[in-house]
Amino acid sequence: MKFETYPDREMMMIDLANQLAEDLENSLINRGRASFVVPGGTTPGPIFDSLCGAAIDWSSVHVMLSDERWVPETSERSNTALIRARLLSDKAAAAHYIPLYTPTDTPEAGIPEIEPLISEQLPISVLLLGMGADMHTASIFPGADKLAEAQAPDAPILVPMRAPGAPEPRVTLSARVLADAVTTHIVITGDEKREALERARALHQSEAPIVAFLNGATVHWAA
Repeated sequence: MKFETYPDREMMMIDLANQLAEDLENSLINRGRASFVVPGGTTPGPIFDSLCGAAIDWSSVHVMLSDERWVPETSERSNTALIRARLLSDKAAAAHYIPLYTPTDTPEAGIPEIEPLISEQLPISVLLLGMGADMHTASIFPGADKLAEAQAPDAPILVPMRAPGAPEPRVTLSARVLADAVTTHIVITGDEKREALERARALHQSEAPIVAFLNGATVHWAA
């Protein structure tokens, strides 16, 4: 694990956006295409605001979320709406987006339709992850109903997930798929999450799911 510390969040977001653009460009040069997996939530928004203007061949990039709440895009709980507004704009509007939601009642019903689209883009070229104070990442939560399945070496591409405190079902890329990414960046902010990350390094992945992705990753932190 490489740990990068920044003097402030604004500088971190700009520098990380530049690094992600460089990583995507390298994948385009070496493979002719790139798959880019990103988190939802508010933290990465400023990164996307900078990254969307990068002068790369976005038409050869496939973008998808690491996880999504099982709600339609019109819901205020949808991460897809955030991605469309802040990442898939400007030059990045040319990218191809793979939603992790279909209009079915449950994730279990929709996953068979989504998985083949993702399979074509594996392994992930560039992965950006966040981390919660409980040391979860994507929708791989401690105490979630399908935690063991999501972390299994032979896990499927997508796993439906229901977790304590989560008001709706979710779907997440499995740990196996996320860990196979060519390049991994993890972005965290604040002292609470830095302390959580340090605790995670001494814990099993069932208690601290983020630990499965630290080896070879670059962690970016600002207070």
